[in-house]
Amino acid sequence: MDLDDRALVEAAQRGDHEAFSALVTRHQRYVYNLAYRLLHDAHEAQDLAQEAFLRAWKAMGTFRGESKFTTWLYRIVTNLCYNRLPGLQREIAQTEVEAAETMAQSNSQSPAASVETADQTAWLHRQVEALPVKYRLVITLFYLQEMSYHEIAETLDVPMGTVKTHLFRARERLKQQLQNHQEDVV
Repeated sequence: MDLDDRALVEAAQRGDHEAFSALVTRHQRYVYNLAYRLLHDAHEAQDLAQEAFLRAWKAMGTFRGESKFTTWLYRIVTNLCYNRLPGLQREIAQTEVEAAETMAQSNSQSPAASVETADQTAWLHRQVEALPVKYRLVITLFYLQEMSYHEIAETLDVPMGTVKTHLFRARERLKQQLQNHQEDVV
């Protein structure tokens, strides 16, 4: 666990509201983004983020520190999402996966190349959003939240093989969409 998080968690477990407030401030953007990526509704994501932090505060005494605080917190968020997205947990348990490589961008691009890159990035984001929620979830946790396979497996309470399979299948779908897109453009 991050040293700063560890100190804040320990203080919050002793009832320090300011320490918990610091944890909320530090992680609220990530919690909201995860909820939004899964729910596709800003208001629902806001409500879910608030509910996640409320549950985290109430359960702070049960956090043992065996994993990162963020892993525990994201588990709370995904559980709340499971409740709001019927079938998500079943979908995750049914199949197994890996995810899309981000393109390295050069800082020395021409304005035209920069516009093209922005268009490609927007297109890629639309393709990720179109993925089934079980794939979108692992893509989000792996690439945007920068969680390891182990952390994702722990967060989702699924075998690591399931995480790898979901990431693989998501990447394959994105690769196929890219190939189709390139054929359409040419």
